[in-house]
Amino acid sequence: MKNWLQAAFVRSPQTKSNTNSAMPLVALQLAHSAHSGHSAQWTPRNYAALAREGYQQNAIAYRCIRLIAEAAASVPLCVRNDNECIGDNPAVRLLRKPSPKISRAEFFETFYSYLHLSGDSFLEAVVVDGRLVALFNLRPDRMRAVTDHKGWPTGWDYEVGSKKRRFTTDPNSGRSLIHHARLFHPTDDIYGFSPLAAAAKAIDVHNAGGVWTKALLDNSARPSGALIYKGTSGSEHLSAEQFERLKSELDGKHSGAGAAGRPLLLEGGLDWKAMSMSPTDMDFLNARREAAREIALAFGVPPMLLGIPGDNTYANYKEANLAFWRQTILPLVRKTADSLGTWLADWYGDDLRIIADEDAIPALTLERAARWKALNDITFMSAVEKRERAGLPIEVVQ
Repeated sequence: MKNWLQAAFVRSPQTKSNTNSAMPLVALQLAHSAHSGHSAQWTPRNYAALAREGYQQNAIAYRCIRLIAEAAASVPLCVRNDNECIGDNPAVRLLRKPSPKISRAEFFETFYSYLHLSGDSFLEAVVVDGRLVALFNLRPDRMRAVTDHKGWPTGWDYEVGSKKRRFTTDPNSGRSLIHHARLFHPTDDIYGFSPLAAAAKAIDVHNAGGVWTKALLDNSARPSGALIYKGTSGSEHLSAEQFERLKSELDGKHSGAGAAGRPLLLEGGLDWKAMSMSPTDMDFLNARREAAREIALAFGVPPMLLGIPGDNTYANYKEANLAFWRQTILPLVRKTADSLGTWLADWYGDDLRIIADEDAIPALTLERAARWKALNDITFMSAVEKRERAGLPIEVVQ
């Protein structure tokens, strides 16, 4: 706050004729880079910068990723045999407790968080005596693809400092200790594209709006004002000593939130003209709200779930939450279950089928009950056909 206040007091060089013709005043105003001809500064599109500016310093992006990760991790994955989930086998036990260090929920929250932070998520399989015993999440910024002469990946390097581990695909069994999940990238055949990168400009605008708002608070929410010197004893201008003293007084005693409401004691010849919040400031606050909606849109989270004001897309919270589960969480979990099943089939057999247990999702209970009631009311289907249509095990009905 002191920097812009001091900069605002620095008067540009003027000719003597211009100085004499201008009304003597000391003006305080907020500067903006657009007014000075500077181009906008955007966050670099790399993992470290996006994670810092997006996840660690932006509440909207942080909450979006947490909402998605926690919701998706809460959906159980089950191993399916025909129309029934298997109660117990090695694959089931692995999915229930994939890592010995953390819980299942923490494991999958990490997996989904990495996926939305970088567009990529990596799992390492730990094999003992030919048996797959555990899975571990690997940081995506430490993974580098090893490619053949055609550009296709044949393995992965995991780099931590100066240390490097290489994971390659077994040429005989086709097994790979690394599972790579990615979000579609239109210009990259190997790595995924992060929602955080798509929302990067909106995140920068939102963060800049926070800095702007903080500046307003530090300046008692008054972005500009002017001290007009009317002149006394025949003098029309402040001397250099008077100007420096006035600048020091304003900077030290009348700026910042702690000085809000403090009376301004003026000497003879000085008149304070207060200015309210300018249209530029109001536009900046509105732009910040629009940026928050754009961030939520990139992640597929209804703004209503984030408490963003002014969004009436959904009639109520229940409909917004249902849309979030149907349009964002379920496609993500289904894709994850399918990719895990394809990867783990190398250990557990080609008939392995992993699906999301959608019946265990509380948010879809009412919708599921209505669907079952409609199915039960059908008169032209047998009980066996109804059970098959509902995805339930087919049993002999008495």
